[in-house]
Amino acid sequence: MLPPAALKALTTTVFLGACLYAGWAGRQHAASPPAVPASELGFRLRESAKERGIEFRHANVALDPKLDNIAVQVAALGAAVAACDANGDGWADLYATTSAFGAKNALYVNQKDGTFRDVAVEAGLADLNARAVGASMGTLWADADGDGDQECFLYRYGKLALFRNDGNLRFTEVTVEAGLDRWMNSNGATWIDYDRDGLLDLYVTGYFRDDVDFWDLKSTRIMQESFEFALNGGHNYLYRNLGGLRFADVTSELGVDSTRWTLAVVAADLDGDGWQDLYVANDYGPEEYFRNVGGKRFERAQKVGLDESSKSGMSVALGDIQNDGRLAVYVTNISKRGYLFQGNNLRLNRLTPGGGFLQNIAEGVTEDCGWSWGSQFGDLNNDGKVDLVVLNGFVSANKERDYWYAMTKLAMAQGALAEDAANWPAQGDASLSGYERSRLLLNTTPDAGARTVRFVDAAEAAGLDDLEDGRAVAFGDFRHQGALDVVIANQRGPLLYYANEPDPAQHWIQFDLAGRAPNTSAVGAQVTVHWSGRKTTAAVLAGSGFCSQSELALHFGLGAATAVDKAVIRWPSGVEQVLERPAMDRRNRIEEPAR
Repeated sequence: MLPPAALKALTTTVFLGACLYAGWAGRQHAASPPAVPASELGFRLRESAKERGIEFRHANVALDPKLDNIAVQVAALGAAVAACDANGDGWADLYATTSAFGAKNALYVNQKDGTFRDVAVEAGLADLNARAVGASMGTLWADADGDGDQECFLYRYGKLALFRNDGNLRFTEVTVEAGLDRWMNSNGATWIDYDRDGLLDLYVTGYFRDDVDFWDLKSTRIMQESFEFALNGGHNYLYRNLGGLRFADVTSELGVDSTRWTLAVVAADLDGDGWQDLYVANDYGPEEYFRNVGGKRFERAQKVGLDESSKSGMSVALGDIQNDGRLAVYVTNISKRGYLFQGNNLRLNRLTPGGGFLQNIAEGVTEDCGWSWGSQFGDLNNDGKVDLVVLNGFVSANKERDYWYAMTKLAMAQGALAEDAANWPAQGDASLSGYERSRLLLNTTPDAGARTVRFVDAAEAAGLDDLEDGRAVAFGDFRHQGALDVVIANQRGPLLYYANEPDPAQHWIQFDLAGRAPNTSAVGAQVTVHWSGRKTTAAVLAGSGFCSQSELALHFGLGAATAVDKAVIRWPSGVEQVLERPAMDRRNRIEEPAR
C-alpha cells in the first residue's frame, strides 16, 4: 500500500489528468485523415520481407524481477535497423537488432538480385546480447578509421561496442582499445566530424542513468523525476576521434552533456555556417539544439523556439520540405485521444550563423500521429518533394485492457512518486497505445517556396498497412532501381521490407559521395540539386530518426524534369563542388576534390 503522502499525490494527479483531457478536447484533429486514391499516389509499397530472404523478429530482454510491474514498458525498446555497406560493394545492406539474451542480431547482405542473406554469425556481429554486456538498442555505420570500409558501432542498455571492419565481411571488436568501454543505457548515437579534421567523432546519448544495471538493480528509483522537465536521465557523451580508432571523451570541455533522457540525435549543419551541429530529442522535456561554434565548443542555443513546450521527444528527422535549401526538423511525441495531446513538431529552419529560429508549423496529420517513434524523410514518389513516414504504437497487448488511466494518474507526479518504479501500477497484459497504424505523409505542398506546407496521409492507399509496434524506419535504394524502399523494425515483431514501385515516368538522381580519407563516408556533406527553377537539399546522415540509419547515398526525385541544371556539393571539409548538368536517372559516384 502506498504511504499517505503518495496517495494524496495520486489523488491530485487524477484531477490533473482530467485537465489533460480538457486540453485535448479543445483541439480539433480529425480522427482519420482524408483518403488518397491509390491512382493519384504515383507509387505503391509492397511488403516482401520473406520472399527477399528476410526473416527476423525482435524479442524483448528480460529484466530484474523488481521491475515486473512495468517491465513491458521499460524493455519496450531495442528494435532497430540500419542501412549499411558492410562489404563495400556499393549496395546497401541491412543490420537489425534484437534484445533478448541469447537472441542473435542479423546482418543481411544485399545479393544484388532483390534478395538478402544473413551473415551476422560469420561476420562476428550476431551474438551481442548477454548478461555481461547488455541488450542491443541500435547501431551506426561509417568509416571511422579512414581505410574505406564501414565500422559498426553498437549502443546498448549495457556496454558500448565498436567493431572494426577487417574486410571480407569480418569484424573485430576493438571497444577497449578505442577508449569506448563504458556502461550506459543508450537509445541513440550519431557520427559527426565536429572539428572538420576528417576523422569521424561519436556522440552517444543516455536515457536511463549510467549506473542502472537492469539485471542487478540496487534500487527501483530509476524512473524520471518529472513527466515534463526531468533532468535525472543518463549522460550524453562526445568522443573525439584521435585516429587509429582511438577516442577521447571531450564532453565537458565542449559543453554537450545533457541528462534530459535523450532518445534521439542527429548531426548536420543546420545554421549554414559550415560546421555540423547537434539536434537532440528528449523524453520528458524540451528539445535541445547544440550549435557548433567553429569546432571549438558547442552552445546550447537559447531563444530559437525550442522552449515553448515540454514534450516526449523520441525521433529526429531532417528534410527540405519546402524546397528552399533548408533542412526542416521533425520530432515525434505522444498523442492519445481522450488522455493526452503533445503533438509532433515540424519545425521550419530559419537559423542563420549565430541566430535565427525554428518555427513549429505542425498541424493536422503531421502533428497527430498517435504514440510516435521513428520517422524519416524521403521522396517516395519521385515528384521532387520529400515525404514522411512515421511509426506509432507503444505496447500492443490485450485489446480489452488499457493502461492509459493508470498512466494518467502518474502523468503530473513529481519526485519520489514517479521516480520509484515500485510505485507504478502493474501493467500486466494491458495495452498502452497499442495497435496504432504507421503513417505515410505525402508532401502535397503546391509549389517551391510556398508559404504553407501541406501533407496528406496516404499510408493505406500506398500499402503501408501493418499494425505492429513500430520503432525504427530506414530508407534506401537497395535494388538500384531509382526508388526508396522502406524497412521497418518492430518491437516484439518482424522486420518488414516495403518494396517501392514508383511511376517510371518520374525522374530521379542519386549521389554516392566518396569523401577524401579519412572521412570516406562523406558524413556531414550536403547536396543541393537545382532543376526546373527549383532546388532541394539533403545531407549525408550517419544516424537519424529513432535507432536507425538510412542509406548514405542521397536520393532526389525530379518529377517530369528533362534535365538537372546543376548540383552543388558542400563537403564536410568545407570544399564546395559544382556539377553542371549531372546525369539523371542514375546513381552518380562523386569523389571529393582536393582542397
